[in-house]
Amino acid sequence: MMDKMKNISKAEVLVLKDQVAYQEGQVVSRTLAQNAAVSVTLFSFDKGEEISTHESGGDAFVTCLDGVGEITIDGVKYELHEGESIVMPAKHPHAVMGKEKFKMLLVVIF
Repeated sequence: MMDKMKNISKAEVLVLKDQVAYQEGQVVSRTLAQNAAVSVTLFSFDKGEEISTHESGGDAFVTCLDGVGEITIDGVKYELHEGESIVMPAKHPHAVMGKEKFKMLLVVIF
């Protein structure tokens, strides 16, 4: 059976960026769903904090919820502002950094 949503209120209007807090010098993550087909995670990055270059087995859809993030895909840097999204394709090296403080929603489709 597929896991359902967790770590988030249901049947309640909420502001997604308020569901994960900034912490000084850290990358904070909050998993909302995870199974063989999809993972949904909220992240906050303090300025200058990063997830270093790696590859994923699925297409990773990123939406910026707050601040400014820098997404690197195949060595090319992209700047992401609130309301903007980008897809990091499966099996391509990518990295994520808080250019300023940065919050994002990550949806990976496997």
